Amino acid sequence: MQFIDEVRIFVKAGAGGDGAATFRREPFVPRGGPSGGDGGNGGSVILVADAQLSTLLDLRYQQRYVATAGERGQGRDKYGKAGTDTLVRVPVGTLVHDENGALLADLATDGERFVAAQGGLGGRGNIHFATSTYQAPTEAEKGTPGQERELGLELKLLADVGLLGYPNAGKSTLIAAISRARPKIANYPFTTLTPNLGVVGMSGGRSFVVADIPGLIEGASEGLGLGHRFLRHVERTRALIHLLERNDDPGRAPLADFDIINRELARYDPALAARPQVVALAKMDITETREAYPALRAEFAARGIVLHPVSAATGEGVRELLEEVWKAI
Repeated sequence: MQFIDEVRIFVKAGAGGDGAATFRREPFVPRGGPSGGDGGNGGSVILVADAQLSTLLDLRYQQRYVATAGERGQGRDKYGKAGTDTLVRVPVGTLVHDENGALLADLATDGERFVAAQGGLGGRGNIHFATSTYQAPTEAEKGTPGQERELGLELKLLADVGLLGYPNAGKSTLIAAISRARPKIANYPFTTLTPNLGVVGMSGGRSFVVADIPGLIEGASEGLGLGHRFLRHVERTRALIHLLERNDDPGRAPLADFDIINRELARYDPALAARPQVVALAKMDITETREAYPALRAEFAARGIVLHPVSAATGEGVRELLEEVWKAI
């Protein structure tokens, strides 16, 4: 499925029905008075958070949502039927912005609702205007228009932990090893083109949700690579797993990679860069990585950072890594 995390939609609520101005015309009912009923309220457009959805893709193809109007009032004190609400289902974690970018709602729990466009009120019929001295009112109210506006929807995935690292650092392999997520895995940059969510189960009934974010590179906060599009999805996380790899490229080194990505986080959102990080060296099943680990561990220790050795392929260090993550969250 194509992953869509931003979309604009137009919503229009139904107008309220007009009130009626009628009088009784019945046999054997002398001096029949006013009998005009109220108009029905217009239907509203309501956004509903749905945990079964993971993308705004459906809204990319249907961007206009209109609710029905209320019916006008009738004689014999009959009220008009209310318009039907239009329900628009969106993923949990959807932010709703108005046309000026102001935040209107954060749909963070399953089933949470937001009235995106309020239906108009039905007008009052002439039965409401009768008094002891004014017994034959001829006026009735018009229904009010329904609200209409353009909205921007932005999806921010709800995960406890964000999994960060350079492209091809082994993030997809790790999330596949620790959860039931089955991301695409291949030996080339930017294998992950969309965020992957996985639920990690631990002993004692403990669990947390981890988001595998497409690889970041230097300049990501300014739009280079793919990761800048998905940094918003780690804004809600409580902790980060920073996955590093030993690389044969002479221009790359784990500590330098660590610094570059943290600079990009700080440029995007300083609060995100301050989030607790559990730092791990991946691919310990590779001989060169294992041989380089002691020196790398010392480099990071000099910064006061614990470098956790892991291998998603063999399972080495994975349980210990998850325990550290659990402490962080």
